[in-house]
Amino acid sequence: MDNPIIPVIYEDENILAVNKPAGLLVHGVINNKEKTLVDWLLKKYPEVKNVGDAPEIRPGIVHRLDKDTSGVILICRNQNFFKYAKNLFQEHKIKKKYLALTYGEIKPKSGIIEKPIAIKSNTIKRTVWEGKNEKTAITEYKVLKYFKNFSLVEVSPKTGRTHQIRVHLASIGHPIVGDSLYGPKENPLRLKRQFLHAESLEFSLENGQRIKIEAELPDDLRNVIEKLNEEE
Repeated sequence: MDNPIIPVIYEDENILAVNKPAGLLVHGVINNKEKTLVDWLLKKYPEVKNVGDAPEIRPGIVHRLDKDTSGVILICRNQNFFKYAKNLFQEHKIKKKYLALTYGEIKPKSGIIEKPIAIKSNTIKRTVWEGKNEKTAITEYKVLKYFKNFSLVEVSPKTGRTHQIRVHLASIGHPIVGDSLYGPKENPLRLKRQFLHAESLEFSLENGQRIKIEAELPDDLRNVIEKLNEEE
């Protein structure tokens, strides 16, 4: 993604929230020269360059989204707020909601998936089966709508493990549409990435004010929903 369009959703003296487009890495990785959210940040908000616990790699970044997941991501503009926000995430005081489209009709319509997640040996994949570095993982879900062969689901991860939502939904037999790592390689909806969108974050600012930041569903996912609605 050479020149990404990154909508700013919320901004004050301490924090910035953007709607990250799918296909954009949050920060650089070894031997990968593609543009990242951090590149954009350093250009538009240079004050973040010394913020964080590894500012040389991920300045201002207090949490992440997978490259092909869109939606709300927070950036801290100073070290004091970084420490505050990091503590909120660690103590699970930030309410996170995602929107996902999965294969099949998830039953029951709501529930909690509580399965430890580990790294699958010699891969980048995560697993609920045997692996290394196993960590507790909890995901709450609620079906918003059933389509023929699909479920539109609101997902609230209670922990923040890598690929958590993708792994947990796949583990109950309902992988996310477009997720070729944990589901079918091809998908009937011709979606070029996983249907997973970080819809909102809700938390309290340092002054006690409660804030909810929401990101609009991008066109590629909105088009899929419209198509499924038309087919009913």
